Formats: sequence, structure tokens, C-alpha cells
Amino acid sequence: MSEHTPVHSPASLGPAHRKVGVVGAGGVGTAICYATLIRGVAREVALYDIDEPKVRAEVLDLAHGTPFTSASAMTGGADPDVLAGCEVVVITAGAKQRPGQTRLDLGAHNVEILRGLLPQVQAHAPDALVVLVTNPVDVLTLVAQRLTGLPAGRVIGSGTLLDTSRLRWLLASRAQVHASSVHAAILGEHGDTEFPAWSSARIGPTPILEWPTPADPLFTRADLDEVADTVVHAEYEVIQGKGATTYAVGVATTRLLEAILRDQHAILPVSTVLDGVHGLSDVALSMPSVVGRDGVTRVIQPELDDAEMRALHASADALRREARSLGF
Repeated sequence: MSEHTPVHSPASLGPAHRKVGVVGAGGVGTAICYATLIRGVAREVALYDIDEPKVRAEVLDLAHGTPFTSASAMTGGADPDVLAGCEVVVITAGAKQRPGQTRLDLGAHNVEILRGLLPQVQAHAPDALVVLVTNPVDVLTLVAQRLTGLPAGRVIGSGTLLDTSRLRWLLASRAQVHASSVHAAILGEHGDTEFPAWSSARIGPTPILEWPTPADPLFTRADLDEVADTVVHAEYEVIQGKGATTYAVGVATTRLLEAILRDQHAILPVSTVLDGVHGLSDVALSMPSVVGRDGVTRVIQPELDDAEMRALHASADALRREARSLGF
């Protein structure tokens, strides 16, 4: 088997094929590859990691299932040349978050990984959008944008996309509706200062505190506070029990890739470097954003109540402090 471990020749896919690169063959990186193959978002998925035996084994394991997926090729290897031709490169490489450790504790180590990695990504996939999943994802999104010099919209952090999924799942379970009918989002940092935008949350067309009727609402403010607390601490519970989060972040990241590669102009809560939204600049955090083939083309400025506005700025302040401590 060649170093790049091709299953089908990429040349046979034609010049317009969609190729996604994933950096990091750990649990998150392989979950993204798996979800992307299953959903048929890309025709080729390339996995890169410096651990050659590990990446070789993961690529083989994934490739053996491609006869049953919509993707045509699963490739990869320990040479960054496997990223050549990628339209999007997803970075998951970094130190793993340990029980009791916050995302921000990971910062310094993972910044150094980006310093060495991003020049290789740009050399082999110069036209690719960069998607950050490695934590602390908001700080690293800012760092990656600064190091690459790419426009802010072409460096996207997965941000609170997964947190929002957790929120909608919890609300849908309690309201006994499908999660697609829950319109609510977690904004700010992907971390301890994130917050739900309850003032704009809806189930169908109905404000969350008036569901199913204003006279007999299902949720109280205390109920919503409990839901928010569960969302904020959900990742720590998973890490405590199994060591890492993998499957949900894999599916969530694939949803972002789908919006990009299918040019959906979908509105998703993802992290980019802001330039004036709600008075925030030079910080990356999650806001509702229009996502398509060119990346984030517009950041939505949602209506927030006074408490939510304070929470947004507190989240930005915490992230700025961390970025400054890392030299950015």
C-alpha cells in the first residue's frame, strides 16, 4: 500500500470533486472522517497525521467501508501532501483535554502546534478554508487567522455548534417535538462563559417561555437555567466518563462541512474573528453566521436583551485575556 493509502485514484473523480482534509487521527478527527463519509458530504476525505502507523490503520479501517458510503475515496498518510487539492482542511490535532482541565488550559501547547502546522496546510492546500476544532477553539481560531493572514470568514471555528445541538436536543426532549423545530442557540465562547440567547428562542413560531401556550407554559426561567447549566457542563461529564467527546463533535463538524461544500448559505453558530458586531472586534467567538462555499459571508447581529449583552461582552473579555496571555 502506498504512503497516501488511496482507495480509488483521486484523478478518476474529475476536476470538480469535493475534497476534505482532516488533520489529526485521534478520536475527533476519525469521527469527522466517518461522519463525512456516511453523509456523503465530500467525494474524497484525506486524513493526515504525523503518526504513520496510526494514520495508516485509521485510513484502512475507514476505507474498507467506502463501498457502502456515498464518498468515493478515503486517503491519508503521514505526509502533508495528502492535503493537496483540499477545499476545506479541518484541524483537530492538539493535546487532549483531561478530566478537570478547562479548554483554555490547553491554549499554549496547541498554539505551538498551529505554528508548525498551518504553514504546511497553506503550502499544500493554499486555497482551502480552514476549520478549527481543536480547543480552546475560539482562541485558536483567532490565532489561526492571524498566523495565516486569511480573511476572517475563511478561518472558522466549530464554536458553539455542538453546544447549540445539545441545547436543542434537551429542549426538544422536554417539549416532545423534533429538534429541528427548536430554534435556539448558544453564543459566545465554546466554554464556561457561553450563554443561551433565550430572548430569541422559539419552538416553532412560539417564544420558548410561552410554549405550548402563554396560559400554560412548559418552561419556567428556572427550568431554562437548569438546561443551560446542563449544556455548559455536558462536555465535562462525557470526558469524565469516557475520556473524550467524539461522535457528536464529528457529526456537528460534518454539518458545517456540508454547509460549506454544498454552498447552503446556512445560518450556524460558528466562531470567526469579529469586526464590529455588537461592538466586538479582534476576538473570535460564536455568533449566528451565514456559511457557504466562501466560508462565513455574513455574521448576524441578533437582538439580545441586556443580560445577554452583558454575557456576550463578558465572554469576549475572557477570550481576549486568554489570547493576550498567549501573545495574540
